[in-house]
Amino acid sequence: MDPVIGLDVAKGESQVQAFLQRKKTYKQSFKFAHHLQGLHTFYQFYQEVEQVAGQPPAVIFESTGHYHEPVLQFLEDQAITYYVINPVVSYEAKKTGLRKVKTDKVDAYHLGELYYKEDLEAFQKKTEQYLDLRQLTRQHSALTDSYVEIKLQFQAAVDHIFPEYHNVFSDLCGKLSLNTLLHYPTASAIQKVSQQTLADDMCQFGARRSDAWFLDKAAQLKAAADRNPFQHPVCHGHIVSLQMYIQMLFQYQEHLSQLKREIDALARSFEDHGLIQSIPGIGDKLAATIISEIGGINQFERPKQLAAYAGLDPSVFESGKYKASINRITKRGSSRLRQALYTAVQCGLAKNRNKKLIAFYNRKRNEGKPHRVAVIACANKLVHWIHAMFKRQKVFVDQS
Repeated sequence: MDPVIGLDVAKGESQVQAFLQRKKTYKQSFKFAHHLQGLHTFYQFYQEVEQVAGQPPAVIFESTGHYHEPVLQFLEDQAITYYVINPVVSYEAKKTGLRKVKTDKVDAYHLGELYYKEDLEAFQKKTEQYLDLRQLTRQHSALTDSYVEIKLQFQAAVDHIFPEYHNVFSDLCGKLSLNTLLHYPTASAIQKVSQQTLADDMCQFGARRSDAWFLDKAAQLKAAADRNPFQHPVCHGHIVSLQMYIQMLFQYQEHLSQLKREIDALARSFEDHGLIQSIPGIGDKLAATIISEIGGINQFERPKQLAAYAGLDPSVFESGKYKASINRITKRGSSRLRQALYTAVQCGLAKNRNKKLIAFYNRKRNEGKPHRVAVIACANKLVHWIHAMFKRQKVFVDQS
């Protein structure tokens, strides 16, 4: 016998369907909750299947974001062999039938059948060190996206109250600019104080500048206040919104700085961190992201496997005598790794940083490839370089 248990994982619960061998199910399908009591119920059923089949069954389920994490952790603790399936694979496998039936019971049944159809490899969980770094980098990326949205809303709020303020500070969201605007949110507030008082207040906000610089900046603020189109008392609601956005920007900046410190400290503990940073155009943040998303080079024997994991492998379409000449990348791997590699290529091409990559890019352009196609080709080439560097533990050598 070759027993397997298919799990259709949902939020807070999973549907179970056991097989003793292909086409031979064991008992009726049931659900268990993702708490200790529910997991213990599932484990009792697992032991029952093991006793009937004479050997421990494998467990197969789809990757479902964070919903499957309680089950995965429990299986790890119990040293149970399990397979985590890409949802794309299981979705395509369900198309083999003509009937369109979508229930949790049917999905658990299909996952059990998939175990017998496909040549699967047991899932290897990444180490806690990789998981911690991945969590930190993803959190930093999500917070950065939210921070950018708040910055845009903050700039719109400034346009409603003090549009001329944009011309005073080069960094509108800098500490000095935000503190000044927090204390003097309107043009009339600036007009009511003297230039010296304004300069002294800005000096207290922590910027390391000379007294002459603060006086000049105060003069610019006074001139901007005189030019500002909104001279009459502005809506109080706009002022409240502006102050709220400023406080939120301060909080985001603090959280992002803390995350960056944590990421840098953890990333330096990886041996591959120094290797990947030897590639021109890859800094601390990109290096940490690429390392965490790869999750250990030992699970990729060949560079093409790593390229496929990043979704950078070309799709292939042939039918009869027809062979497609325009093949897009599959984009079926890690979107975060693919985005990090794309950014690394752009940084390497900028300002002639990576001469080796630029030579490859120019060669592709001379072949008639469009810019984006050439950049994707560079990302694929970068994957091959990273794979070789990690396997051989050698730094990147650029062209002289």
